[in-house]
Amino acid sequence: MKITLKDGSVKEYSEAKSVYDIALDISEGLARAACAGQVDGTTVDLRTLVEADCELNILTANDPEGLSALRHTTSHVLAEAVKRVRPQAKLAIGPSIDTGFYYDFDTEPFSREDLDNIEKEMKKVIKEGARLERFTMPREEAIAYMQERQEPYKVELIQDLPEDAEISFYSQGEFVDLCAGPHLMSTKGIKAYKLISSSMAYWRGDSNRAQLQRIYGTAFNRKEELAEYLAYLEDIKKRDHNKLGREMELFTTVDVIGQGLPLLLPKGAKMIQKMQRWIEDLEDKEWGYVRTKTPLMAKSDLYKISGHWDHYTDGMFVLGDEAVDKEVFALRPMTCPFQYYCYKSSQHSYRDLPIRYGETSTLFRNEDSGEMHGLTRVRQFTISEGHLIVRPDQMVEEFKGCLALAKHCLKTLGVEEDVTYHLSKWDPDNREKYIGEPQVWEETQQHMRDIMDELQIPYVEDVGEAAFYGPKIDINTKNVYGKEDTMITIQWDALLAEQFDMYYIDQNGDKVRPYIIHRTSMGCYERTLAWLIEKYAGLFPTWLCPEQVRVLPISEKYEAYAEEVRKELARNEIDAAVDNRSEKIGYKIREARLAKVPYMLVVGQQEEADQTVSVRSRFAGDEGVKPLGEFIDAVCREIRTKEIRKIEVQEQN
Repeated sequence: MKITLKDGSVKEYSEAKSVYDIALDISEGLARAACAGQVDGTTVDLRTLVEADCELNILTANDPEGLSALRHTTSHVLAEAVKRVRPQAKLAIGPSIDTGFYYDFDTEPFSREDLDNIEKEMKKVIKEGARLERFTMPREEAIAYMQERQEPYKVELIQDLPEDAEISFYSQGEFVDLCAGPHLMSTKGIKAYKLISSSMAYWRGDSNRAQLQRIYGTAFNRKEELAEYLAYLEDIKKRDHNKLGREMELFTTVDVIGQGLPLLLPKGAKMIQKMQRWIEDLEDKEWGYVRTKTPLMAKSDLYKISGHWDHYTDGMFVLGDEAVDKEVFALRPMTCPFQYYCYKSSQHSYRDLPIRYGETSTLFRNEDSGEMHGLTRVRQFTISEGHLIVRPDQMVEEFKGCLALAKHCLKTLGVEEDVTYHLSKWDPDNREKYIGEPQVWEETQQHMRDIMDELQIPYVEDVGEAAFYGPKIDINTKNVYGKEDTMITIQWDALLAEQFDMYYIDQNGDKVRPYIIHRTSMGCYERTLAWLIEKYAGLFPTWLCPEQVRVLPISEKYEAYAEEVRKELARNEIDAAVDNRSEKIGYKIREARLAKVPYMLVVGQQEEADQTVSVRSRFAGDEGVKPLGEFIDAVCREIRTKEIRKIEVQEQN
């Protein structure tokens, strides 16, 4: 057989050989570095027999698939170490992931000290250098094998496989794990690893199932790569909005108030106020929206018409019990049914459409407690929500307009390059989750593909992520830890107008059902604030800062002039404060910089006499003495244009 290698050279063998043996035949160094193989483009284990002509690529840790195999093997070493330290721990799953690996265990929570001890045990396992051996069993025999080893989660995984499946395992010494591979040849191939953190996780992601303990770790081929990654982790910890947002006094949470119910402190509330006013003015003055203000709750009757009662009750806060109470209410999880009744309050002709309703909506969703995180996953939040009531012939252009508005908001915030676009589709194999006929869904999804292709917006398709009444474009981003969240949603709805008996009168005098676009222009304010904290590490664009200028008098003799400067800034709608503490000016400057204030104005005798200010900024450091009016004009222009000014000089603390 002929084996064509990555460089185009050909190896010929008269009998089947494993990927590892072929690597060894090429060179001992390559065999030592080998993590997996690729046969005709398919990733395989090093133990896989090559029995026919093919193209073969030997994968090392420099290849993504090879690094994944290295990390997967490290997860097995972690599992063996945990079983040594806690023999009663039950094994769940332990895959490699983009940032490393994790393993879930049914056991008591892990402390940082526990992780350090487990790392030491992992070092022993690696030093022993056990070979990883692959073996298989028929399904029933595999079930009995794992029952004998008292691993109930592995038993469940095997039971979910077809009856005729051949079940594969990997052993390393006395440790055995259910696994499809691929893996290194031995534990000696693991050179650099670190256990990062631990958290709670639900078995199979189901909050009704067992609570497990997850250990996250990472592994690299070289210690230098690991050190670089750990330094990166330290940087993102500093950016973590849950930490930095509290340090900057933007928000806090209180146990007696409840999980997922953050308190926005004055600075955080000021930032959201700025974003809200911007969005409302933008939508109303430039994009043709009209404002509504609707109730925060409604009777169950409303949600039964919309379908939420049948499809979404678990995600709602219900007030009352239908078996007991005459009227049952629920806090609203979205605004669409309310705005439909704004539309229905009067009759509309085809000339009235499109009607674009906008509302700054406070919504409530009963998220699982395990999903709560800072400002990104909460139970009460405020959203830039809108619904467009359009004629079918207007749908495509209006949908494009919603995309254009979203892209404008992203660009203004400086995050346009950080997002990915997803076409969230229905799942035809899960019909009970959705309303409407298959033909409507398929036609609608094709319209959305055509729009995205025409606008040359790259996107991926996600099956089963649509709402129960329509597909949508989700605009997503990742937080500093790599978890993806949806920031903006634009949804095509050809179904709910029927549910609510919505219509317009066409040019022939006939009643016609409109189409509806559900959309956000910027999304959830709280989640966007979290995103911006992490994006800018707290160094926000000036227009968004809760404190844009801090005036620093050199001594108490100049406090009156400092206050005069502040008032003039305020008259020009610049958020400013005076630091009139009895501290040295160097200390005041450092404090202002730590508070991430964009501009500091130092004032003393000369500045008062000349009606000037000595400007320091976090962008350019010392910007020199300027007339107060000149400084105000420049900052007002920066705020008005929402300029994202680059940092030119990195001052030392």
